[in-house]
Amino acid sequence: MKEENERPTGLPDNAFRPLKPGEKYEPLMSPEKTYPEVNLWSVSWGIVMAVIFSAAAAYLGLKVGQVFEAAIPIAIIAVGISSAAKRKGALGENVMIQSIGACSGVIVAGAIFTLPALYILQEKYPEMTVNFMQMFVSSLLGGVLGILFLIPFRKYFVKEKHGEYPFPEATASTQVLVSGAKGGDQAKPLLMAGLVGGLYDFIVGTFGWWNENFTSRVCGWGETIADKFKLVFKINTGAAVLGLGYIVGLKYAAIICAGSVAVWWVIVPGISLLWGDQVLNAWNPEITSAVKDMSPETIFSEYAKSIGIGGIAMAGIIGIVRSWGIIKSAVGLAASEMKGKKTEEGVERTQKDLSMKVIAFGSVFTLALTLLFFYFDVMQGNVLHTVVAILLVAGISFLFTTVAANAIAIVGTNPVSGMTLMTLILASVIMVAVGLKGAAGMVAALVMGGVVCTALSMAGGFITDLKIGYWLGSTPKKQESWKFLGTLVSAATVGGVIMVLNDSYGFTSGQLAAPQANAMAAVIDPLMNGVGAPWLLYGIGALLALTLTLCKVPALAFALGMFIPLELNLPLLVGGAVNWYVTSRSKDASTNNARQEKGTLLASGFIAGGALMGVVSAVMRYCDINFIHEEWLGNPLSQVVSLIAYILLIAYMVKASMKLKR
Repeated sequence: MKEENERPTGLPDNAFRPLKPGEKYEPLMSPEKTYPEVNLWSVSWGIVMAVIFSAAAAYLGLKVGQVFEAAIPIAIIAVGISSAAKRKGALGENVMIQSIGACSGVIVAGAIFTLPALYILQEKYPEMTVNFMQMFVSSLLGGVLGILFLIPFRKYFVKEKHGEYPFPEATASTQVLVSGAKGGDQAKPLLMAGLVGGLYDFIVGTFGWWNENFTSRVCGWGETIADKFKLVFKINTGAAVLGLGYIVGLKYAAIICAGSVAVWWVIVPGISLLWGDQVLNAWNPEITSAVKDMSPETIFSEYAKSIGIGGIAMAGIIGIVRSWGIIKSAVGLAASEMKGKKTEEGVERTQKDLSMKVIAFGSVFTLALTLLFFYFDVMQGNVLHTVVAILLVAGISFLFTTVAANAIAIVGTNPVSGMTLMTLILASVIMVAVGLKGAAGMVAALVMGGVVCTALSMAGGFITDLKIGYWLGSTPKKQESWKFLGTLVSAATVGGVIMVLNDSYGFTSGQLAAPQANAMAAVIDPLMNGVGAPWLLYGIGALLALTLTLCKVPALAFALGMFIPLELNLPLLVGGAVNWYVTSRSKDASTNNARQEKGTLLASGFIAGGALMGVVSAVMRYCDINFIHEEWLGNPLSQVVSLIAYILLIAYMVKASMKLKR
């Protein structure tokens, strides 16, 4: 029976909390009914979104080093075009448009963090070969592996852990899609917050009326403390990050910030105190300054960040050990299906995945294609190098799939660049050990890193789509099937865009920052020429993660705080504190719950508005439209104005969240 005219009434009150014993979550679209999801409208618009946002995200990411999250702007556009076309019952279609189109952001993040490094190193090593097929195929294969490896964990993350993870980006996208379907009371606060948050971030990003960060360097003594004691305070005053913190909540925000404080206010000053007079360049020969002459930001980037990477890696390994039962059950289900046993009988529409037989054969087939790609194009026919490469790629991609999904579920940020950096270091060390070094080794390691990076980026992004589908009642099998098309389109687009941008600007000209790719190139060059990696720093991070786990502190959240810059972590704590405040002022539980829901709508609006205006700002940058006065932003008063605007924004959020209709 097809239901096209039902109007949703909003998400159930148990959408964001753990279920009580015997309680069941009922999505907006009933599992017993069928709805329009996959049709010419949704697939066509999904492909259009994938192409447009792949090109836009690739340009912006290479220009300024930031890849905007495409899922939320695409959800907004999907709602807009379905409303303009007056399509009835468009909720399922909009989920599909968002799911296909959102491949753009994750494929772009996977590609631009690694593959432009091929062009960067080619200028130093002209014998290196770079072509479109290397970029397209590595992005495509990585994206497909990410999809296939994640599907067996869908039920665990989106159903069994219901209410335990905040899923910030999925929450914001879901609220956008629900408001478009429901309208009325649900849409008004979301729309108002979207306008406020979007305008706020647009003013900062396009006109620069105030600084985007407030720092302790705003005054002379703060500058002195930063230079002498390597202590600095920084907070991003944007609306989108504040909204993200509200949805993450105080618990996880506090753990993440604890990791950030440990790095910035203990480890960074400690490194300066212990090794201030030394030039620590054992793993980066380009460093020529003593530690005491570095800024806190440089010490973090060159040394302390590596501790965070080691922590993320160890937290990932701990997570793999803990989820071993889930991995075993997924493998057991695949074996059961391949023996011919049917497992879909009686399964609700909203819980049907691609069969494990398809996933198993698809994974083997994709890995076989990857092996052939490595053998003929990357390893130049060397069997040993090819076998080692495929084992590394398959092992790291599969095992760290859960880490990527976990990170997105907790904080909405995928530490894919950190995991990829670890992959590149491991790949380089192992490939050198088996005899592959120099320019050929760099190409091999970067292409391997590109596959892994895209796989992990896809795994993290796709869990967001599946959570949105779970809340709204989409068919997972359809989301999973059509995700491959979005991956194909996005991989082809991003490969072409990277080539065009290199031909137009070049990645070493200064016109395109490509910061992650430049960092990868800087790391891999010495490794392939016999220089070591910062194993001591990775080891410290790993020991810290083990200690935290023994103390029952979530190690991944803490390690994420150590890896992500301080200015992006402190706003999470502010947003989490706002959440706690508005949901604890009343003695009436129902009032607190209503305020929680209202605040979630407002936070989602901040995130959605900020993301959409980020796209507009990116287009304006592309067209060389720039109203920012750098002299004003260099003036400490711009930071004072920033703090005042931030306080007003927080006050608006608190007041609007607590104001309920009688």
